[in-house]
Amino acid sequence: MLVDDMAGRPPEPSTELPPELARLPPGRHGLPPEFVVHNQRERLIAGLALAVAEHGYAATTISHITKAAAVSRRTFYEHFESKEDCFLAAYDIVLEQIRERVVAAAETEDEWPQRIRAGIGTLLGFFASEPDLARLGMVESFVAGPRIAERHREAIESFIPLLRLARVGLLDDHEVDALPDTTEDAIVGGMALLIARRVVAGRAAELEQLLPDLVLFALTPYIGAKEAERIAAG
Repeated sequence: MLVDDMAGRPPEPSTELPPELARLPPGRHGLPPEFVVHNQRERLIAGLALAVAEHGYAATTISHITKAAAVSRRTFYEHFESKEDCFLAAYDIVLEQIRERVVAAAETEDEWPQRIRAGIGTLLGFFASEPDLARLGMVESFVAGPRIAERHREAIESFIPLLRLARVGLLDDHEVDALPDTTEDAIVGGMALLIARRVVAGRAAELEQLLPDLVLFALTPYIGAKEAERIAAG
């Protein structure tokens, strides 16, 4: 995993980011060619994340990325056509890690409201511990061009089904059944906006403080404010 693996062991051939940005051993290091290719690509992805955190997407250059990754410009273009392609690769990796963690956390709970709380808490904890990735995923994706913005929109919408489960589990409740079809879109979009605002303000480390408010916001339409407040309080 990206967050867990930055401590310093050699990368495995996977879609995950490498544990470090150290240079490959110089000279005849004896590493298989496929390992070198994989290592260089992942270092470039990690290098982009570092460069965007420092400069912002718009101001980040290929030189910034290759310097952070400790590879050549030629190597960059062997793996990616553009800065945008590299950003999308980084974004997809971060998204996949978030999705895996949120789903795993939700599955530890039996009841739907507690699942939502666990998922939100895990999301906030991930971003709070990795503010650079929070900026990449929740802020820079808005300003990195239409292709990336569309990917971000799709990513946000991919969490809607977790909320829509309420319409199955609470179907006997006529109030839930009568909720507008756009309810889940509004909830997920609103939570994303609240998270992004705190990241923009440089307060990503404080994101977990939003947990009670976001849980209350997400659950109230389905179970009412009183019960939602009880669950939000933990």
